[in-house]
Amino acid sequence: MDPAWYLRRLSAMSPAEVAGRATDVLRKQQWRGVAKQKATWLSHRVFARPAGVDGVSAEARAELLATAERLMDGHAEYFGVERADLVTPDWSFDPKTGRRAPADAYSFDIAYRSEDTVGDIKQIWEPSRHQHLTVLAAAYALTGEDRYAHRVADHLKSWWAANPPMRGVHWVSGIEFGIRLLSWVWVRRLLDGWSGASGLFEDNPEALHQIWHHQRWLAAFPSRGSSANNHVIAEDAGQLAAACAFDWFPESPAWRDAALKSLDTQLQANTFASGLNRELATEYHGLVLELGLAAALEAGPLVPTSTWLVLRRMCDALASIVDSQLRPPRQGDADDGYGLIVDGTGTSRWASLLATGDALFGRQEWWPKVPGGDVRTALFASLGSAPELADPRPPRRIDDLFDAGMTILRTPADEAGEIWVRCDGGPHGFLAIAAHAHADALSLEVRHDGVDILADPGTYCYHGEPEWRSYFRSTLGHNTLQLGDTDSSASGGPFLWTRHAQTRTLAVGPVRWRAEHDGYSPAVHRRCVELEDRTLTILDEVDGDRTLPAKLAFHLGPLVEVTLDGSAARLSWPGHTATLALPPALTWTAHRGETSPPLGWYSAGFGRREPSTTLIGVGPAAEPLTTTLSF
Repeated sequence: MDPAWYLRRLSAMSPAEVAGRATDVLRKQQWRGVAKQKATWLSHRVFARPAGVDGVSAEARAELLATAERLMDGHAEYFGVERADLVTPDWSFDPKTGRRAPADAYSFDIAYRSEDTVGDIKQIWEPSRHQHLTVLAAAYALTGEDRYAHRVADHLKSWWAANPPMRGVHWVSGIEFGIRLLSWVWVRRLLDGWSGASGLFEDNPEALHQIWHHQRWLAAFPSRGSSANNHVIAEDAGQLAAACAFDWFPESPAWRDAALKSLDTQLQANTFASGLNRELATEYHGLVLELGLAAALEAGPLVPTSTWLVLRRMCDALASIVDSQLRPPRQGDADDGYGLIVDGTGTSRWASLLATGDALFGRQEWWPKVPGGDVRTALFASLGSAPELADPRPPRRIDDLFDAGMTILRTPADEAGEIWVRCDGGPHGFLAIAAHAHADALSLEVRHDGVDILADPGTYCYHGEPEWRSYFRSTLGHNTLQLGDTDSSASGGPFLWTRHAQTRTLAVGPVRWRAEHDGYSPAVHRRCVELEDRTLTILDEVDGDRTLPAKLAFHLGPLVEVTLDGSAARLSWPGHTATLALPPALTWTAHRGETSPPLGWYSAGFGRREPSTTLIGVGPAAEPLTTTLSF
C-alpha cells in the first residue's frame, strides 16, 4: 500500500486501536524467536466427542462422496481456478499467477498482499483452510473406507512439515488460523473410528506443536478496533473450538474462557437486533452464523444464553430474507468463505443453514420449507442442541429489517412465480472502515422465482485487479442513481471507505418503500419503490443541485436477454418475458462485457465473472425519473 493509504487507514482508528496496533508491530518483531519454543502438553490426552452420522440423507451422502472422489483424484476448484495437483499439493503455489510465495521467510516480513511477491494470496490460503480435508474425513465417517483417512493424514503431515511456525504466508492472518483450527477439530472428530486418529493428533508431537502455536498466535494477535468484523469471529470460533476439543495444554482453560467471552461480545457487536450481520454483506452473515454455531456446539453448556440468542436471531433473519428458491440477497462483498465444509459442492449453503437452525432451535411456522437434507446438520445435531430460550421469536416473517435498512417486497409464491425485491436503505457498512460495503445506497435487486432480473452484479475480486475491484463495488455497478460521475460513498482503498453515505428510510408499507441518502450532499437522492399487481414502479428524485450529470443503471441477470428501443426494453428469460419502461428524459444505451472501463458484468462467485447486459441512462435529473417493470 502507498503511504497515503496508511494515513487514511490511521484516520479510521481510535487512539486505543492505534496504540494496540503499535504494540502488535513491536511484538511481531519480537516473535522471531517464538517459533523455536516448544509446546508443553498434558500427559493425559483424549478426544472426547465424536460425531454421529445418523440421519444423513441418501442424496446428501451421494453428493458428498462424489465431491470426495474428485478430491481423491486431486481435483478441486478455488475461486474459478481449476486445480488438478491436490494429490500432493504445493502449499505455497498460486496456480492463477504461477507464482510461489516464500516458504522460508519470517512470516511477518512477507508482503503477502503483493501479487508480485506471493501471487494471489487467496488462492494460496484457501486450500490451507483444510476444508477439503473435512470433506474427505466426512467421507470416511460415512463409509469407513481407510483410503480417505490416509489421504487426510498425508495432507496434514505434508502441511505441518512445509509450514513450521512463523515461516511463510500461512502464519500472518488470524482468520486463516481460526478456520484451520476448526477444520482440524472436525477432521479429528470425523476420523474417530480410524485406527490412526490418535497417532495423527493427540499422540503426535508435530500436531501438538502446531495446535499449540496456532492457539498461542491467536491469543497474541487478535483483530481489534475497526477490524473487529468477521475476522474476530473466526479467530474466536477457532480458538474456542480447539481449546474445548484439544484441551491438552496447560493454557487450554484460559484460551477457552477468553475466546468464549470474546465470541459472545463480538457476536452481539456484529449483529443487528433484527438478526442481520452488521457488515451488510450477506455471505458474511452466512460465514459468521456457521462459525458461531460450530463454536457454540463445541463449548456446549459453557455458552451463555446471550450467544445462543444472537445465533437464533441470525437464523430467523435468514429465513425472513430468502426468496422462494432459498436464495438470500446478493448484498455487499462475497468471497465464498465458509466456516466449515462437510458437504458436497452441490449442497445449498442457505438451505443447510436453515436446516441446522431448525434442528437446533426449531423452525417457526412462517419459515420456508427446506427440501432434502445435508451432512452438516446431522453432524451438528449429534453434538447437541441449543438450550431452551425463553425470549420470544418473530410470529411472522419480517420483511422490514429496519435497523439494517433492508426491506423485502414480494408477491405470493404462486403459479405465476414469486416477484422478490430487495430495497437498500441501510447504513453504508460496519465500523469506521466499512470494509465489505459497496457504494450501493438505495439500490435494488429484483428476482422472478429466484432468477435475477435486476441483479446485484456481485464482487469478483479483492486484490490484484484494482479496476475490477472498483467497478464491482461502485455506485454505477448497482441498480441505483449516480450523480456527478462519483460514487455515493468515497473509497480509500480496497477495504476502506473514507466517506459513508447516510441513508434514511422514510416510509415502509406492504407494497411501498421510500428512502433517501446524502452521498451527493448538498444534493439528496430520494427513491420510492412500489410493487403492486405484478408491476414494479421506481421513482427517482434529486433535491438540491439538479445540474449534476446523472446516470441511472439497471443491471440485468445473466439469464436475461434484452431488446432496447429508445426508452423501452423487452426482457426475456427461459419461459418468461417482461417489459421495462425507462425514463424517456434520459438517453439509454446497452452495455455487455465491456472492459475499458468495465461495464456489463455479473459475478456468480469469487474469482468468476461473465458478461451480462447493463442499461445506462444518461442525462439531467431535473425532473422525477420513473421506471416501470411489468411482469
